[in-house]
Amino acid sequence: MPKYAKVKDRWRTKKWYTVKTPPYFGDMEVASIPADDPNKLIGRVVDTTLYDITGDFSHQPIRLRFLITDFRDGKAVTILKGHEYAADYLRSLVRRGTSRIDGIFTVTTRDGFVTRVSIVAFTRHRIKASQEHAIRDIMREVIQEKARELTYEQLCQEMVLGPTPTLGGKIGSDIYNLAKKITPLRHVGVRKSKLLAIPVAQRAGGEGEEAAEESGERGEMLNIEGLQREG
Repeated sequence: MPKYAKVKDRWRTKKWYTVKTPPYFGDMEVASIPADDPNKLIGRVVDTTLYDITGDFSHQPIRLRFLITDFRDGKAVTILKGHEYAADYLRSLVRRGTSRIDGIFTVTTRDGFVTRVSIVAFTRHRIKASQEHAIRDIMREVIQEKARELTYEQLCQEMVLGPTPTLGGKIGSDIYNLAKKITPLRHVGVRKSKLLAIPVAQRAGGEGEEAAEESGERGEMLNIEGLQREG
């Protein structure tokens, strides 16, 4: 009789690994992923919502993406790769007879992370082009100042977490308080962010802000798209 090669059951070799949010988002479990080698988790992206982390229903429209960068002490280490408003929520903010102002800025944080930040503002009435330019200038000034002063962890918190749903994040609140002097506003917030590059020291497990800052000063950066893995 012919001999048949044994078919190896790949699932038997796999284990389930816990994926948690970074400490600045509560170090909470957001997923479990099977893998035969924990190092294969590096580069995977996990999607969730801010509601799943905070339990606040008003945070449901905010979607978060966490990138697995390392595996330590039996858990997958993540950073915030980016966030964005849900499309239907963004559409719900649009009103007739009003204006929408968008600003897209690429900034480098104090500890060397490069991120692209998209800010949006909705007015109560239609405004002039000169007013739009003035509000966009305020957006630029606020986000650039924040990036100079804050680490990436701190910037993530201020982009996403805010005092009320009307003001998207602490950064949205700060922009709102300055821009409302130009025209009445309905909503201001960071509608989307995307991490572009991180200091090599952070990817390699360098400890502390000092290591990250030194790496950033030497120009040793890791492109996020090169680290990300499909699936």
